[in-house]
Amino acid sequence: MNIFLENYGKNKLTCKKILTNPILLLAFGFGSGLVKKAPGTSGTVAAIPVYLLLAQTSFAIYSILTIISILVGIKICGEAADLLGEHDFNGIVWDEIAGYLIALWFVPFSWQAVVLGFVLFRFFDILKPFPIKWVDKHVHGGLGIMLDDVLAGFAAAGLLFICESVGFFLP
Repeated sequence: MNIFLENYGKNKLTCKKILTNPILLLAFGFGSGLVKKAPGTSGTVAAIPVYLLLAQTSFAIYSILTIISILVGIKICGEAADLLGEHDFNGIVWDEIAGYLIALWFVPFSWQAVVLGFVLFRFFDILKPFPIKWVDKHVHGGLGIMLDDVLAGFAAAGLLFICESVGFFLP
């Protein structure tokens, strides 16, 4: 059973092409977006070790690197879409990585936050309640690819912050 596609996007890029092109490698979440089934979920799983590294830094460093991941993501995702010949191809998962970092931005580290952040971010990213769905349909290019996940991340962050504020994450 092969978990990877033979080729990707309308331009039919191979796994080798994606893994050897720095832009595509980043856009595909270091290869996590190459899987056939649920690449967005796979990309969010790949975001967990990134989060675990950033969680060891100060709030200021975490914030700066999260903002950089969003801004760089606009460029990376836009260029990857052009190379693939397809807007917001489901294997482009850099946006999931940035969205997950946003989801955990305002709460202290805990394993409960890691898991609930994952669930909430995927919930908002998959269901796309307003205005996320509107953005997904009407904003194009790299900004459009990133913005719906940024909004999903902030929606998840809001709920995580409420959970943390009422003591949900107490040991």
